Amino acid sequence: MVEKVIIMGAAGRDFHNFNVYFRDNSRYNVIAFTAAQIPDIEGRLYPPELAGNLYPQGIPIYPETQITELIQEHKVDLVAFSYSDVPHTDVMHKASAVMAGGADFILIGATYTMLRSKKPVVSVCAVRTGCGKSQTTRHVCKILRNKGKKVVAVRHPMPYGDLNRQVVQRFSSYGDFDKHDCTIEEREEYEPLVDQGIVVYAGVDYGKILKEAETEADVIVWDGGNNDTPFYYPDVHIVIFDPHRAGHELLYYPGETNMIMADIAVINKVDSATESGVVQVRKNIEKHAPHAEIVLAESALILDQPEQIKGKRVLVVEDGPTLTHGEMAYGAGVIAAKTWHAAAIVDPRPYAFGSIQETYRKYPHIVSVLPAMGYGKKQIHDLEVSINNAECDLVLFATPIDLPKLVSINKPTLRVRYEYRDHGGPMLEAALNRKLKFGR
Repeated sequence: MVEKVIIMGAAGRDFHNFNVYFRDNSRYNVIAFTAAQIPDIEGRLYPPELAGNLYPQGIPIYPETQITELIQEHKVDLVAFSYSDVPHTDVMHKASAVMAGGADFILIGATYTMLRSKKPVVSVCAVRTGCGKSQTTRHVCKILRNKGKKVVAVRHPMPYGDLNRQVVQRFSSYGDFDKHDCTIEEREEYEPLVDQGIVVYAGVDYGKILKEAETEADVIVWDGGNNDTPFYYPDVHIVIFDPHRAGHELLYYPGETNMIMADIAVINKVDSATESGVVQVRKNIEKHAPHAEIVLAESALILDQPEQIKGKRVLVVEDGPTLTHGEMAYGAGVIAAKTWHAAAIVDPRPYAFGSIQETYRKYPHIVSVLPAMGYGKKQIHDLEVSINNAECDLVLFATPIDLPKLVSINKPTLRVRYEYRDHGGPMLEAALNRKLKFGR
């Protein structure tokens, strides 16, 4: 019998799981996707052009809140959970609701949907959103290029727009961001790599993306999203840990899976975390991933004129996903404000406009910083108004993009960047060389 399926997702892993596991498989009939985490992504259609011969009408995408209703209305047999950075307890709460509704609940194995590349693959993943994957990816790319390798980065998907236009996306210039109508979240991930001279691929169909990337790469670097597992089989799997959230490596799906699979475990932010947090993370790695080589790293702050901060009332704008489903209350901007003695960090909530107000309601742990939300033109406008409403002396922005290039800000700004830095030995480069056996 054909099993009726719903895929629970958030516009990324869900589409990949469909493409690799369910598409063109006559054993299954995928009734719908459901959507969570990302604003305004439900109510769309996974288009027939991408869905394959079994779905000439495409596949509808509904809010996750309708999951029980959908199960019962369509007599669904199976629900496949397909998104990341979710507490283990929440995964089981969702499983309980699904099973009570009358369907089976499955998690698809990490390696089951990994595609094999003809080229070596280095994956950079994490145990939580906001651990420092992006700066580590940039450092890995630099290491490989210094070895004379042509590097292409393939980024975990963020297809929040027209899916037919996002099947395979290639980014090598700022013009490509406009061409593909990128959100702030996408720009945060792609822009620093493009600035580094690295070609970036992303999109919807990671089989087609892989074929394209292989034509111009000696080594492919998988740049992970949230705490998801790689879409490609890695020759070396680098996993980033955050001692500011010590213990989370055991508590979130599928971050714990990443930890267990790690070849190299990077404990990041040791320059700003407590010693006890670093010790706890190290012990967990040694217990659950004893084969992993542990590297200590710093998230080094880079500011052109940090003296501008002293004595100022600053509005801090931080990376959005790190604050929202990453559950951090602060980031590099707050650390910079405190390090260089700001007079005060301005509470942005009274100045929030439109959808930014809704972000604060949905994520009440965010109180002293403004998340750089921008999943569409309207939200980018709401962010701009929120910044310009604020009564402050200086806007301190710690997003990975040059924010004033995207929004018009009516007050002085200062950018906070952060880069990977080894914290003593072993160095990440040496660990990577050993795993890839460079020099032999």
